[in-house]
Amino acid sequence: MAEAASKIKAQNETVATALSFLFVFVLMAAYFMLRPVRDSLSSDWTDVELSWLWTSTFFISAIAVSIYGGVISRMRLRVIVPGVYTFFALTFVGFYVAGNTLGENNDLVNRAYYVWISVFSLYHLSVFWTFMSGLYDKAQAKRLFSIIAMGATAGALAGPAVAALFVTKIGNLNLLLIASVMLVTTIPIILRLEGLTGSELGQADLQSNLASDQELSGNPFSGFRTFISNPYLLAIGLFILMYVVMNTFIYFELRKMLGEFDRETRTQIWASIDLAVNLLTFFTAFLVTPLLATRSGMPTTLALIPLFMVGGWIVVALSPVLAVLIGLQVARRAGNYAITRPGREMLFTAVDADTRFKAKPVIDIVVYRGGDVITAWLYTALTATLGLGLAGVAGVAAVIAAIWAGTGVYLGGKYDHENIEDST
Repeated sequence: MAEAASKIKAQNETVATALSFLFVFVLMAAYFMLRPVRDSLSSDWTDVELSWLWTSTFFISAIAVSIYGGVISRMRLRVIVPGVYTFFALTFVGFYVAGNTLGENNDLVNRAYYVWISVFSLYHLSVFWTFMSGLYDKAQAKRLFSIIAMGATAGALAGPAVAALFVTKIGNLNLLLIASVMLVTTIPIILRLEGLTGSELGQADLQSNLASDQELSGNPFSGFRTFISNPYLLAIGLFILMYVVMNTFIYFELRKMLGEFDRETRTQIWASIDLAVNLLTFFTAFLVTPLLATRSGMPTTLALIPLFMVGGWIVVALSPVLAVLIGLQVARRAGNYAITRPGREMLFTAVDADTRFKAKPVIDIVVYRGGDVITAWLYTALTATLGLGLAGVAGVAAVIAAIWAGTGVYLGGKYDHENIEDST
């Protein structure tokens, strides 16, 4: 009897993993069809105008998180996740209607779309991983999150391929409609996954699940309060902020170094970087990440890429050339998608539903977008004000990467300690 029950649970886990893979695949494919439409608009604006859009994105993200916190305080958990994706699908239909009514070259609509996609780019994954951390327990997360994350990589390959092949035939606006339909198709997947929570997946320490009739706290700003009052969550916020610093520094340096090439060559180089990142991510997530999380522990999992970045930035400082910087960018992004991001999301399996649904968006969206603004100005101060070149910037980045690694060790230790306590 026990053997039969164990077999059923294993089968349910396989089904849940496959559905989770498909879920994030659809999300990422939809997003990567929408993102080229956004990026195609950026050439219409000056650097100053684009910087203001980035700043606007931060403030709108903060407002959106506050509204989100108020809305979900009045909703059952089981309707929050499908509700979020339905809402975004409707907004993209709205942009489609606005584009057809006012014209594709309406600057106000285009600016609004640019900012809204930047908000969506964080929301769609934040809500997805919130759902995952409530679906699987800690032990399952260590084994399965990297496999599920491979679905994101596959979607990141499929989405831009669809856009590149068909946009000249169907136009930008029709891509918005296709992406909207794709977002809606995630709803039956969500409902099926809800039915597999709890005992059917054999969870031993799950904090909560969407199938229950739980409600969240009524304060719409409780996510902000929980974040600033919880050292564990503050450490996660710092961890993400350090990641954003790495991302911004490399992006700005690459953008500067690629300026000597013509536009077609730059496009080819950026596309080659994306391809290399996604291929490396796929194999790393499949072969390396599950072993790291289950055998080496969370401190190693979370600190590995930051420690690699310390060494990588030192190499860049000693050899500040384009090829080295591109290699660092490929390794950093692949390591984040395959190792750091799944590991970071595992951290939220140790918190309750209110923290996951209300404080996590504050971290994933407000802290991330705020980090974009802060680190962009920090980079500007280092280069324009202090006159640092690539070698100098690399030296500063290496120090920040070391802080990032230390934060990962701290978080991993806290997470593993909780595991030990739960198993005793």
